[in-house]
Amino acid sequence: MLQILYLDEVDSTQTYLKNLLQKTTQQKLPIAVSSEMQTNGIGSRDNSWSGIRGNLFLSFAIPLDKLPQDLKLESASIYFAYLLKETLSELGSEVFLKWPNDFYIKDKKIGGMITNIIENTLVCGVGINLIEAPVEFEIIDIELDKRQLIEGYLKKVEKNLLWKKVFRKYKLEFHNNHKLFVHIKNKKVSLSNAKLEEDGSLNIDGERIYSLR
Repeated sequence: MLQILYLDEVDSTQTYLKNLLQKTTQQKLPIAVSSEMQTNGIGSRDNSWSGIRGNLFLSFAIPLDKLPQDLKLESASIYFAYLLKETLSELGSEVFLKWPNDFYIKDKKIGGMITNIIENTLVCGVGINLIEAPVEFEIIDIELDKRQLIEGYLKKVEKNLLWKKVFRKYKLEFHNNHKLFVHIKNKKVSLSNAKLEEDGSLNIDGERIYSLR
């Protein structure tokens, strides 16, 4: 059973969990940390993620040998982000997953996920704007119980579904990406002609692009 620590305030759930891992044996994993508020969150491309009390701040750690057998680590962000997207959809949201790890409502970002490997452990961190968003971002389009969301999501994670099963669903929805852009090597690249490959990489004009986070 995955243990969940609920905190009131931390600098970053990612940082808190990484420090906790230094004192935690593999037998005590997997483990998750959620906080009502974080003061120095970590976003994609080393950006900060604004900490507004009441939004979702969640990190969890899973031993590499407990991941689905067919999951390549380069596609871990897609895998775990899609499971959260699916959880939100089941609660009534119109959210979709922008490759590889951002959550969108229409053309506005509402959150994102990052993954890191620490020794033999995969650490995932996610932030979602539930009640308030910075300028140019959006909030989720439904009212929900945060603990219900967290526990429902982590139950999906614990099912250890095969990559191919999760990917099959994501591939059907990938067309939502075609109106958006990604940043590759600090350049803004359109996804209008991007093709999603079976391993989770993108094929853009003949070049294969893999998730770096």
